[in-house]
Amino acid sequence: MAFYNKIIKKSIWVFHVSASPCNNCDIEILDLITPGYDVERFGIKLIGSVRHADVLLCTGIVNKKIAPRIKQLYEQAAKPIFVVGIGTCTIGGATFKQSYNREGAPLDKIIPVNAFIPGCPPKPEAMIDGIVKLLGTLK
Repeated sequence: MAFYNKIIKKSIWVFHVSASPCNNCDIEILDLITPGYDVERFGIKLIGSVRHADVLLCTGIVNKKIAPRIKQLYEQAAKPIFVVGIGTCTIGGATFKQSYNREGAPLDKIIPVNAFIPGCPPKPEAMIDGIVKLLGTLK
């Protein structure tokens, strides 16, 4: 595990899951990879396969259709995988709290979550700060 922690501090591959979002968080996540913030210079890269990911990034509320798919994605990911919930929807449901098809909020009722980044939507600076704090917990 110590060897893995040494490597992940140098380069993080992130798989993004949109679990019924309103897309505000997704727009802010895309802002992170534009030249304004350019997190790829720190080795943080969005990838297309959960099997290669170090971090599973979730946005939006978990509804009844997406809950089994999120569980399946989590099970398919190579372990250890770190799960980060982006936005207020993953924490408590926000404006969708009373929605009829909401399966669970917070996200950690569905899968184990290592970090939540609050905000509606959270600013890119907050997301970077949350990832840095998550990496700081690794030894």
